[in-house]
Amino acid sequence: MELRLDGTHYPLESLGPGKRLGVWFQGCTLACAGCMSRHTWDPEAGSRTTVAEVLALWRRALADGADGLTVSGGEPLQQAAALAELLAGAARLRDGARRHEGTAGPRPADLLVYTGYEPGELTPGLRTALGGADALITGRFRVAEPTPLVWRGSANQRIVPLTALGTARYTPYLDRESVEPRLQIGPGADGRLRLYGVPLRGELLALERRLRQRGVALRERSWRP
Repeated sequence: MELRLDGTHYPLESLGPGKRLGVWFQGCTLACAGCMSRHTWDPEAGSRTTVAEVLALWRRALADGADGLTVSGGEPLQQAAALAELLAGAARLRDGARRHEGTAGPRPADLLVYTGYEPGELTPGLRTALGGADALITGRFRVAEPTPLVWRGSANQRIVPLTALGTARYTPYLDRESVEPRLQIGPGADGRLRLYGVPLRGELLALERRLRQRGVALRERSWRP
């Protein structure tokens, strides 16, 4: 199955526990004010790929000891069929790797999905698309409601465990504040500087200021119109 992505990154360490494969879907009509990823809104931007190609990245990440997969965007549920296939395939590969390792192997990798939809907005079809996920982070980004809670951009957003693994992995973080850096910075496959994570209010402006002081001017910013 084809899907359209903004990109992938491994190892991702700022959107979920441990070392993860990050996958960003392209396209979002929710268009939250203050979103740091406006470049992911256009459903025709990004690049075409297939679920099989993303699963090949996941297979390599598992072999490297990845702790999980984080799917964000954009809005993943606006490519619901591709999301369902990706999560189902990722769960099969994860479970197959566990059987190969035996119970003495490392703890299983979890599957986390970010969505701007609230739980009450999830139709039966959207819930089916999320059937392979272990946990969700839900809710629109609200720029006027900043939060120090880990992995969330605004105070309304919630971590919702869906499976026993998700409950075990994410319950300790439901009300935990960030103690580690909230952003990773690195080059993307397109040669542009990429930021991975959820910044605190004012953190992007402070980053721009520090770069200017070092003689670095940003020509484009995904968080500006």
